[in-house]
Parts: sequence; C-alpha cells; structure tokens
Amino acid sequence: MQLGVCYYPEQWPEEWWADDAARMAAMGIRYVRIAEFAWSRIEPTPGEFDWAWLDRSIATLHAAGLRVVMCTPTATPPKWLVDSDPAMLAVDANGQARGFGSRRHYCFSSPSYRAQSARITEAVAQRYGQHPAVAAWQTDNEYGCHLTVLSYSQAARQGFRAWLQAKYITVDALNTAWGNVFWSQEYRSFDEIDPPVGTVTEAHPAHRLDYRRFASDEVVAFNRIQTDILRQHSPGRDVTHNFMGFFTEFDHHDVAADLDVATWDSYPLGFTQDFFLSSLEKQRYARTGHPDIPAFHHDLYRGLCTGANKGRWWVMEQQPGPVNWAQWNPAPLDGMVRLWTWQAFAHGAEVVSYFRWRQAPFAQEQMHAGLHRPDRSLDQGGLEATQVAQELLAIGLAATGDAAANASASQARVALVLDYPSLWMAQIQPQGADYNPMEITFRAYSALRQLGLDVDIVSSRADLKSYALVVLPAHLREDAALAARLAALQADGTAQAVFGPRAGAKNQALSFADGLPPGAFAALAGVRVQRVSSLPPGVVDAVRWPDGSLSSNSHWREDVQTQGAQALANFDDGRPAVLRHGSSWYSTGWPDEAGWKQLFTRAAAAAGLATQDLPEDLRTSRLGNHVFVQNFSSSTVHYAPVNHAQCLLGARELAPQGLAIWKLSPSI
Repeated sequence: MQLGVCYYPEQWPEEWWADDAARMAAMGIRYVRIAEFAWSRIEPTPGEFDWAWLDRSIATLHAAGLRVVMCTPTATPPKWLVDSDPAMLAVDANGQARGFGSRRHYCFSSPSYRAQSARITEAVAQRYGQHPAVAAWQTDNEYGCHLTVLSYSQAARQGFRAWLQAKYITVDALNTAWGNVFWSQEYRSFDEIDPPVGTVTEAHPAHRLDYRRFASDEVVAFNRIQTDILRQHSPGRDVTHNFMGFFTEFDHHDVAADLDVATWDSYPLGFTQDFFLSSLEKQRYARTGHPDIPAFHHDLYRGLCTGANKGRWWVMEQQPGPVNWAQWNPAPLDGMVRLWTWQAFAHGAEVVSYFRWRQAPFAQEQMHAGLHRPDRSLDQGGLEATQVAQELLAIGLAATGDAAANASASQARVALVLDYPSLWMAQIQPQGADYNPMEITFRAYSALRQLGLDVDIVSSRADLKSYALVVLPAHLREDAALAARLAALQADGTAQAVFGPRAGAKNQALSFADGLPPGAFAALAGVRVQRVSSLPPGVVDAVRWPDGSLSSNSHWREDVQTQGAQALANFDDGRPAVLRHGSSWYSTGWPDEAGWKQLFTRAAAAAGLATQDLPEDLRTSRLGNHVFVQNFSSSTVHYAPVNHAQCLLGARELAPQGLAIWKLSPSI
C-alpha cells in the first residue's frame, strides 16, 4: 500500500524540481508518473530529441528516493507530426477529422501513426528502460477518452474490411450471419462494406456490433505494439495502462491481457455528476460521490489481470479536489480524499496516485485541483494525502507491513460477470431510450455491497470455481460455454446463479438466440421469454414478495413461460417478477434497490453466504484479515465487524466521512 502522484516537470521552472521532489518524499509519496503528454518537448522537431531536461528531472526524482512511472507520450502527437501526416487523424461520424489542439487526435487504425507510435516508444524505452529510477511503464493515456475509439477514417475502413474477411472468409457467410437479406443489404464482396455510419436510419445492428468488435481489437493491437517494445528494452518492470470510469468502448479484458498491472483514474464527484444517477442522487452525493462508484471500478479493474498478475491493480489518478470536466464540479467534503484513498486500499490497490502534484494555472485543466495550489501552497487534498501516508506507517499497512502479502488477495465469494460484447449489444439495440446496461450492472453491484458482500467483477471467461454466488445483471450475449461452466459449478455444490433480464437473448450476430431467450441459459433459468416491454419513465410496476414486502420494477419487463422455474415474487397482475429454478434465479424486470436486495438476500442464503443490513451509506470491505469500514453518510454511525477484532484505526463510532480498520483474529 503506497502513494503516488502525477507530475509534469516540463510545466514548471526547473529550479522548483528539487524542492518538489523533496516535498513528495516528505509527504510519503513513493511513485511519480511523468511524461505522458511530453512528446513535443522530447522531440521538438522530427528526428531531433531533447533528452537533457527529462534526464535531469528523472535524476532529481531518483535522488529523492522516488520511483518513476515512465509513460509513452502517444496520447498527444505534436503539431509537426499531424501536419506531415494528416491521414493519421481520427474521423468522426460526420466525416470531420478530429484535429490538433487538444489531445487523443489520432486513429488507432492508421498504419503510419502506429509506426510513429512504435518509433517514439522505442526511443523512450531505449533511453530509460534500464534506468534505476524507472520502476514501471504506462502506455499512452486513457485509451478512448473523448469518444475516440470509433473512427471512420479511410484506414479504419480498409482495416474493417480486412477484419471482416479474416472473420467470415466469404462474403456469403457474412450476409447469412448478419441477415442481410433484410432491406436488400446483401454485399457482393468485402470491398463494398463501409463503416456503419451516415445511414438514413438505424444502421444494421450486426454491422454495428462487428464494427465495435473491430474497433476494440484495434485498441488491443495498438497497445500491444507498445507493450512488446517496453518488455524488450525494459524487462522486469511492470507495464500498465490507465483505464477510465464507466467506459465501455473497447474490451478492457483483452487490453489487460498484455499488462502486468491494471490502473484506472478515479474521479468520484465527476462520475456522480456526469452519469446515470438520478437528480436526487446527484444532489445527495454531490460532495462525497456515490459510495459504490469507486468501489465498482476498483473491483472491475482488480479483475482484469490474470495468471501470475491476477488481482494486481492501482489507482493511477485519484481526484484530490474539484475537477474541471464534469457538468458541475463541487469540491469534496473535507475528509473525502482520505476516505477515497483508504477505500481503494480496502479493495486491494497496491498504489493510489493523485492527479496532480500542483494545479496548473494555464490551459484546459487549469480549474482542476492538485495536491498543491498554483502558488505551491498545500491544498486540502495534500493535507489528506499526508495524513494517509502517516496512518499507513502508524498502523503497519505500508508496503513493509503485515498486510502487504494480502494486497491483491481477493476474499470475495461473489462474482459479478461483466461482458463487454453484451454491453455493446444493449447499447446498439436498447429497445428503450433509458436502458443502460452499465446502470443495471452498477445497481446490482451496489445492492450486493449494501448487503455487506465483497464482490469480484470478472469476465465471462473467468474461472468461477471459488464463487458461491455468480451474478449476471446484463449478459445479453448467448454464451453456451459460460452456461456449461455454471451448470457444472451448480452440480458440484450449492453455488447460485442470478440472471438479470435479457440474459442470453442475442446470438453473436445480435439476432435472437435459438429457441428464444434466454438461449443457452434457458435450461439453468427454467424459463422462456415470450414478450418484452421497455417501460417509459414514470411507468413502474409493483412487485410483491413472499414476506409481504413490496419493491418496484421500471425500465424493462418480460413475460415468461415457465419451464420448471417457480415464481418467487409477482407483479400485481400475477405474472412472475422473480423466479427460482434449483440453484438459478431469474429477474424478468429491472428491480429497484429494494428488489435487488430481496433477491440477493435469498440467493446469498441459499449459497451459504451471510448478509448484513448495513446502515445507510456505510460500506465494509475485507482484505486478508483486515476489515475496512467506511462512512459516506452525513451522520455518525456505530459499527464494529465482530467482537474478536482489534481496532487499528478509528473506532466503533464513525464520524461522517470517517474510517475504521479492524484486524480480525486468525480464527475468523
């Protein structure tokens, strides 16, 4: 458990560098990320490199005992490169080149830009790959930020045609798979196929889905060029990339297959304001952020790396104060930067790195706070980062402490399956304007956390053998392999599976699954879906549970024919809202919070898992033999995990934005 910071020596007077480095070390910072936007300073003119300033800045950080996370600068190609090769630019859906003047102005499919990316990556890796200060590498920065995954350039057009030919072999096979007989959309050759953009009305859904798959594969290929070079010239050092929140434009599991550590950029207040929360939730959590938004992503990114690196993840950018990019940018309450930091450690983060060391007084991000103000004075975020560093040392949870071995160990018995192709399917054909697959996934996750359950968010290919409860809130893709593994898991014990609506509804070409939904999951769920309805805002159906309690259903509803399943809860018209079939549970609609909690409480009990009725906005996380208790509410809360526990930090009484850490006895 260590702290880091993002630093831009090229943006500050060189006479400040040594003082900055000394203050970082004194604050408790151990990792410093640099140079992800520095291409124009590294190579000010084509082929002429200026390494001197970067050599000196790295030497200064190294002299202070700091470890450098070196970045490839490919997120911001310089003006001279764009002018020499305008075809490298991405093209938007309106045919407009996404020009120079901000960042991420390149097309993943451009062969010339891939070559330039490899060239600058190799130059930086050769220069610093063996430097003793360089402990890790970051590729590029925030792939896809500003909606830059999908490009409609000529390079993307040609790349898509080649991708389709490799997948389908013959155009007749493609026509059949897509169902191109509809509306006379059949093709005679792959060379006739354009990107699915600019059509009169909705482009063919299978066409759009394959374009999403192609674009995702382009991100994977682009990233792999860099990881291969970095491993060649800097062996033994971790390679990472910083992912984003609620971002689904490419398959993160595929990109992470080439990484040692997954990292992500955590901005709880910005995500609270900009995404799907209700207006009341945005007001309620304006200064704290929704408590489950950081946790959801912590568990998502902890689940990306597999094999020898299983569970390894960092926060590369932690919000330290108000940001600049959300619709509204409130300042966090005092104590929230500390609480967010500890929340990340509670979910297994190896490093929490703050963005940024000092607020910039110029350019696009000048309103984005740092640990310091532009005048070099310490801001509130810096005070709280210092406090966390002191607490880590005081209670023995720093990198040399007794919990270090548990930093990446998952104690979760609950797996939530997140499948990017399924998300794309729902986004392409939502059927209802407000059907958001990430929202229903998040709502299910939040209900699990409110019941005190730790959760691993995993891919559809993950090994599920260690889980007692597997939840699939939005798995639209028919997945016979996953269905077989779930059936085997249930046959071996008491493992339970919970399916959300639309499960298994679509085949790989975004057509109806064979035999009607839920397709390959039908034998497990014991139902067949007869008809679906998307519900407009304000249309809510009551759901009655066996104990007489009520919940509600919105957004989506299905009428099902039971094939062995028994209704557990019903709508007022008597039709099933939730059904159980052996060890499987199926929701025919979009439950509210109470509905999810009713369903998960029963499924968890059947799986042998104990749930808790946690106080509102209180969250707990277990990491090894430590329990972290976090109070996101505006009220004082009394809570202790068990009687046989030692309180390392805090107390049973948690103030608003308060934290307690408990060490359990070995027998618990």
